[in-house]
Amino acid sequence: MQKIKCPKCGEVFQVDESGYAAIVKQVRDDEFRKEIAQRERAFASEKSMAVDLAVAQARGQKEQEIAQLKARLQNDDAQKQAALREAEAQRQLELARKDAEIAQLQSRLRQSETDARLAVQNAVQSRDAQIVQLQNEMDREKLAAQLRAKSAEEQHKLEISQKDEQIAYYRDFKAKQSTKMVGESLEQHCMTEFNRIRALAFKNATFEKDNDARTGSKGDFIYRDCTDEGMEFISIMFEMKNEMDTTATKHKNEDFFRELDKDRREKGCEYAVLVSLLEGDSELYNGGIVDVSHRYPKMYVIRPQFFIPMITLLRNAALDSLQYRTELELVRRQNIDITHFEDEMNDFKAKFSKNYELSSRRFKEAIDEIDKTIVHLQKTKDALLSSVNNLRLANNKAMDLSIKRLTRNNPTMQEKFAAVRQAQEEDGEF
Repeated sequence: MQKIKCPKCGEVFQVDESGYAAIVKQVRDDEFRKEIAQRERAFASEKSMAVDLAVAQARGQKEQEIAQLKARLQNDDAQKQAALREAEAQRQLELARKDAEIAQLQSRLRQSETDARLAVQNAVQSRDAQIVQLQNEMDREKLAAQLRAKSAEEQHKLEISQKDEQIAYYRDFKAKQSTKMVGESLEQHCMTEFNRIRALAFKNATFEKDNDARTGSKGDFIYRDCTDEGMEFISIMFEMKNEMDTTATKHKNEDFFRELDKDRREKGCEYAVLVSLLEGDSELYNGGIVDVSHRYPKMYVIRPQFFIPMITLLRNAALDSLQYRTELELVRRQNIDITHFEDEMNDFKAKFSKNYELSSRRFKEAIDEIDKTIVHLQKTKDALLSSVNNLRLANNKAMDLSIKRLTRNNPTMQEKFAAVRQAQEEDGEF
């Protein structure tokens, strides 16, 4: 038996074990229900506070993100507008600068064209004056040449008296030599005559064998003379022809004209001279220097005794015309300079046009890049708007949050709530 004292009246009474156990169970169940109810209220309060806090935090974060996104959109719009304004200003400045450069270049081009016309006019006037002067000097030179020719003719008349003796000498000389030695003896005679007076009259001249047979033929000797400055003013291709009197087939001088002219042109010589002992009875060739330029340009036929006089005559004529050649070369170079000026001006036009095309292409590329930037900003704006839409959907989901949704997939919470409901049901039965 157990004794129990009533807390209100103080009466002590005894109960058996079963009664005591029932009272204890009743008290324990009542305390448990109270504790469960208290904990349920505390849990509901904490849960409500947690939900309210989560909703408040989500709402605050959402509003903050929305504000940031709006600020970024406004900033992006401002930057885009500023970039567009800056690009437009840059384009206007670039166009203004290009217009100024074009105007400046056009002015320079007009000035260059004016200077070129003046230079051409001056060059033409100077050339006309030089041509008139050269014509007058050439007339005087022709007169002087005629006088020299007359003097030479008189000198030749004095030398004619010796030709018969020299012809007889060479005929006798040829009779004593072989065919090969005949030709070589004439070449050796001309070389000896030239070397005899080289140091006195031809200090800058060369008289050498023509050994270049790459074109299939060659002359015997090439004479070239130049000034102290090294400028060549005369060149002569020499061919020596001789044969024995006993030769069965007699050659004529004209048989060698074509080949001699060919050799002269291929070796770049100005004159061609045939030193010949052929046709010894011909009054034409025995009379002195024979000009055959009516058949081949600048070609002469002489006897060996006129070898040195022929070189002297052609050399002096070339020296007399050397000044005119120099002046003509100067005029030619001036004309070339004018041509070069026009070529440079045309080259400048071409380069300017090329630079203008490159600049235009770069400007178009810059505009295309700006357009691409605008498209990129538009895509960014669309992405931000999509993010705002997602935040709106998240907010809606947060607003739809409930206890059932929170405990749907939580076995522990489901057990707790099941125990609470069971306890409530038992309490109602008690």
